[in-house]
Amino acid sequence: MNLDNLRGPFSPDEVDAFLDRSVIPMRLAAVGPQGWPLILSLWFVRQGDELLAATRPTSTLVACLKDNPKCGFEIAGDEPPYRGVRGRASVVLEDRAGGPVLERLLTRYLGGTSGPLAKKLLAHADDEVCLRLRPLSLVSWDFTRRMTPGVDQA
Repeated sequence: MNLDNLRGPFSPDEVDAFLDRSVIPMRLAAVGPQGWPLILSLWFVRQGDELLAATRPTSTLVACLKDNPKCGFEIAGDEPPYRGVRGRASVVLEDRAGGPVLERLLTRYLGGTSGPLAKKLLAHADDEVCLRLRPLSLVSWDFTRRMTPGVDQA
């Protein structure tokens, strides 16, 4: 990711590598219909300086992002040592453009598009919405050193 607003221990290339090898859901926070945060998990794939996801056009998330395209996101595992990337982004919604993204996500997370879940999800791929996150700021963290037994913490 090439951002002027990047903080933390990861270089832009390290952010890219982390995002590319992290096959875990992205947590995304958007402003809900009553002004409260809505937080949910989505599969994602990095494409250049953007993060892509796909969802149904009738989802609450699509409605929220149409009203307010600002979001927060985090990609971080739940197992130690804790490390990850989080940030703020503007989201562009692309109607009926999520099908190819969904295929990429199924391959990334399920290993292909031929299994029962993949086939079920692809049955409605023609109207999937592509969520194109354009990060405005990123923060990385990596607690590997402080969480590794026997490593001097000084």
